[in-house]
Amino acid sequence: MGATAGAARDSGGKVFGVIPDFLVELEGVLEGVDHKIVDNMHERKMLMYEESDAFLTLPGGIGTLEELVEVLSWARLGLHKKPIIVLDINGFWSPLRELIKHFVEKELADKLLVDDLIFVDNVEAVFDTAEKRMLRARA
Repeated sequence: MGATAGAARDSGGKVFGVIPDFLVELEGVLEGVDHKIVDNMHERKMLMYEESDAFLTLPGGIGTLEELVEVLSWARLGLHKKPIIVLDINGFWSPLRELIKHFVEKELADKLLVDDLIFVDNVEAVFDTAEKRMLRARA
């Protein structure tokens, strides 16, 4: 996340970071980025959720997967209609896509779950997809 935030900052993008205080000691705060230090991971995720218009998931590890599943679960519960976009570079997230289909096939999830995640395979598609989905959610 730090590399992505740093690249956005260095390219003139607006970056807002949220970090729990225990990670400040371990990782530090990225210089030149607006940020807020919170007490714990739950507070961090809630603030990030509240400040977001859409969610973009890049290839990542277990923490990325956990946060993606949480916003997906919230969407299924009707708590938000924000777009959830998954940047599937080189098929990184293909196993997740298959797992979601598996849940639906086994009747453990509503078929609409497949539509809640928007998989795109290139950066250019991210912005167009987010804009279209945000407009649709407001309608």
